[in-house]
Amino acid sequence: MTTSELFGTEKISRILWKLAPPVMLAQLIQALYNIVDSLFVGRYSGSGLTALSIIYPLQLLMIALAVGTGVGINTVMAAELGTGRQDRAETCAGVGTPLAAGLWLVFAAACWVVLPGYARISTHAEAVIRDVVTYGRIVCVCSFGLFLESVWTKVLQARGDMTTPMIAQILGAVTNIVLDPLLIFGLFGLPQMGIAGAAVATVTGQVVAALIVARKGLRPVPALAVFPAQIARIFRLGLPNILMQSAYTVYILGLNLILAGFSDQAVTALGLYYKWQTFYFIPLGAMQTCIVPVISFNYAARKIARCRQTLATAVGFGLALMAVGAFFFLTVPGPPTTGTSRASGGATPGTTP
Repeated sequence: MTTSELFGTEKISRILWKLAPPVMLAQLIQALYNIVDSLFVGRYSGSGLTALSIIYPLQLLMIALAVGTGVGINTVMAAELGTGRQDRAETCAGVGTPLAAGLWLVFAAACWVVLPGYARISTHAEAVIRDVVTYGRIVCVCSFGLFLESVWTKVLQARGDMTTPMIAQILGAVTNIVLDPLLIFGLFGLPQMGIAGAAVATVTGQVVAALIVARKGLRPVPALAVFPAQIARIFRLGLPNILMQSAYTVYILGLNLILAGFSDQAVTALGLYYKWQTFYFIPLGAMQTCIVPVISFNYAARKIARCRQTLATAVGFGLALMAVGAFFFLTVPGPPTTGTSRASGGATPGTTP
């Protein structure tokens, strides 16, 4: 099925049922490897686990910039395809690679400079500060795989290919999960790198994912003369997504700074909570990813009724999936409450002291 047939004539519910599952699975694996990262680092050192929570907002900011730019490219491409301008869609895709590389360079340089100061305003523990700088400089400065993969993934998704990005993200996450214990603890003769090993495992997984989507997503770079207009269009459509995700980052950063005044353990707990919360929003993130190219394609083709139908169907699916998630969150029991005996001066067994 061609892109025009898929986005332009196929039943909307069938489009979403076809596109959403691979995206959900990929995002589920991504969320899982964040949990695994915390699990292995937590076993290695408490300061490392706190450092992951402190770095988490910067990682979200990095993802917001990379993915938001990809959304802009995705939207422009889908609109051009909706009006049958294949060549202009390819031009936009070609601009994406050098644009991603430029954004990575700016972000990496900024993080290298600000990380020590950022660590010191987030905690007063020297061990945590060292871990923040060590982990942060590796995952931020070596994040070129994330930026390139984000752009190439959106190029493929603009054409309705959700399967290749899913495979890439799953293999990238598996690479991260496998390398985590090997590099953190120095298994099988490898050097024991501690929290630096977790960072190396993360960026290696990102590079693996980027290499997989590069085969189909990489496009020839067009003439420099088209860059200003194309970049302006990309950011005009992608900036709202970047700002929306960045606002969430600022929110978490603010909470981290407040909790740092109480204890590093409070910061750690917040970071762990938000990583688990990611599972809750996977259905909505998948729906957002799927409807952007569909709506952009049909809006450019002046099929406004299909745009409205896409939005209504996605909201319905999203509400149903979130209801299921809410059910499990409300019904899964918390940790058991234990009491102590009266003889020991505690509460009655089975009650909270």
